[in-house]
Amino acid sequence: MAQKTSTKQKIESTFAAHERKLITDGKGTMHVFLVTDEMELAVLSATSKDIDPADPLLQTLIARMLATVQDEAHAGVGIAAPQVGINKNLILVQRFDKVGGPFESYINPKIIWRSTLLRTGAEGCLSIPDRREEVERSYAIRLQYDLPSGDVVEENVEGFTAVIFQHEIDHLFGILYPDRVEEQEATPSTSLNTSIKFSAKDGAPPL
Repeated sequence: MAQKTSTKQKIESTFAAHERKLITDGKGTMHVFLVTDEMELAVLSATSKDIDPADPLLQTLIARMLATVQDEAHAGVGIAAPQVGINKNLILVQRFDKVGGPFESYINPKIIWRSTLLRTGAEGCLSIPDRREEVERSYAIRLQYDLPSGDVVEENVEGFTAVIFQHEIDHLFGILYPDRVEEQEATPSTSLNTSIKFSAKDGAPPL
């Protein structure tokens, strides 16, 4: 269940001129940035900044990102603003843990807790064509994000939906899922031998 907390008291970033142009040029879908293009990879590898939840362009960007992630040409279950050239902290996630699996937008999302219990599953990425790999992610997370009003909300998410959040929030830090694959290969974990492949990092504290 989502829990509303205090209103943020900090100055947020606004869209840069080139970002405003990307948002307002055209309607509907946006170009998806790819790792195969050096200039686009630089955007995908950069750390994004928080954005004012009341920015008047925000809803336009959300609508265009939704059209992009639902486009049959490259449909996905989540998308982050850097994937359309905007280095701001905004993601869209399909909530498979809710009735109807709706897409929802999250402003300035942050993961403030991750379970030590891990879930392994196949992942792909709109920005990395023709590639899928097995990635370890925390089974459960505690998410924090801003409402358009500026209030802060926290909620717990688990399972596949938590995986999507982790994947998309990684994009906001310039982290792509192959980076996580390299990380997990360097850090051993122990299988818990259940019907779902769970594991825990060696030396991790108990849940």
